[in-house]
Amino acid sequence: MGATGQMRRAAAAALIGTAIEFYDFFIYGTAAALVFGGVFFPELGTVGALLAAFSVYAVAFLARPLGAVAFGHFGDRLGRKTTLVVSLLLMGVSTAAVGVLPGFAVWGWWAPVALVVLRVCQGVGLGGEWGGAALLVAENAPAGRRGRYGAYLQLGPTTGFMLANGVFLALQLGLDEAAFRSWGWRVPFLASLLLVAVGLFVRLRLEETPLFREGRDREEARPERAPVVEVLRGHWRTVLLGCGSITVGYALFYLTTTYALAYATTGLGVPSTLVLEMLLVGAVGKAGTVWLSARRSDGWGRRRTLQGATALAVGWGLVLFPLLETERRGLMFLALAGAMVVLGCLLGPLAAFLPELFPTRVRYTGAALTYNLGGVVGGATTPLIATRLTEAYGTAEPVGWYLAGWGVVALLCLRLLPETSGTDLAAVGATAGRGGRVAAGADFPFRPPAV
Repeated sequence: MGATGQMRRAAAAALIGTAIEFYDFFIYGTAAALVFGGVFFPELGTVGALLAAFSVYAVAFLARPLGAVAFGHFGDRLGRKTTLVVSLLLMGVSTAAVGVLPGFAVWGWWAPVALVVLRVCQGVGLGGEWGGAALLVAENAPAGRRGRYGAYLQLGPTTGFMLANGVFLALQLGLDEAAFRSWGWRVPFLASLLLVAVGLFVRLRLEETPLFREGRDREEARPERAPVVEVLRGHWRTVLLGCGSITVGYALFYLTTTYALAYATTGLGVPSTLVLEMLLVGAVGKAGTVWLSARRSDGWGRRRTLQGATALAVGWGLVLFPLLETERRGLMFLALAGAMVVLGCLLGPLAAFLPELFPTRVRYTGAALTYNLGGVVGGATTPLIATRLTEAYGTAEPVGWYLAGWGVVALLCLRLLPETSGTDLAAVGATAGRGGRVAAGADFPFRPPAV
């Protein structure tokens, strides 16, 4: 297969596989906001049930770094392709199992316990997905077009979100409330099996990335027995700063798509179908800005593009909930759609940026761990903190300040990270020795440009 054909297949596989994995992950968030409190935690009251559903939602984020370490270990030692097939299977099977899980009325407290176990499996599967898919694209793409091809991967979460919300919207419009709460919510989970079959067909036809094949044949390019040890010992600063730089994106996404959905429907009395329609339209705008920012990062630079997007997120965080609380449809749509557009600017360059920070021998583990630790900090706790803040102050406006605070942290972290666009992936970390013992400054082999 020619290089161009392999690149196209890699981009398609990254887009399709990631869309399926994130579809599986997102349908839980939508179900948690709409029905899971009543299905699995009916004895805890309205607020208590919502907090419990969001707590189980957070469990998967805590499991994602475990998936990053586990799948990163085998991805760095055995290859990217096989690892991605296993992560897709794990996510698909555990998601479909949620669709047949009895509720509290049948199993009592064993039902939420089983839900937690399945949610952990989802988190582990997704923890290994994004990093491997990012490497699939980055290690096949030419240096000057890495951002452009990375856009295909970053369209995957948007596609998965649109699928998840679209299915729930169709079910709510086609079923009455009783039928939706009784069995309709299970349909999106069971449909995962069909999507996984499509994803497996695409991924099984791929070849291993050329950078991994070359590194596998050279002793100095192979990772030690536990790649995570080398990452934490030799690249810990990059992991922490990378995590801090992307946390605001996670916080913005889950505030907009999960917490805002729950707050608008239960707190403001807005029909859930209306909010889902607004989010679907906003997702189209998000897809556009993902594509634009990813492509522009090849010329403008990854860091500069992310700094501009983060500054937008800080500003939008301060107006998001005041606009939502007006309960005027036009302003509510502006709040949600605007947040999705800003989010696209934040996410576009990441598929190129994070892999460019780590050497080939530990790139899977490093990129996946950084990405998923950001999810723990920005995604797992944000809906819980937002619920508590709103309950304490009687308004969601303080939630915007919380988001803006994470934006400031992200800007500081980006200031300390290097510009990576156009770099030779084979040369990243070339000054590092075996076992992760790096010379001074090797963690950042490129000098950051002046701002």
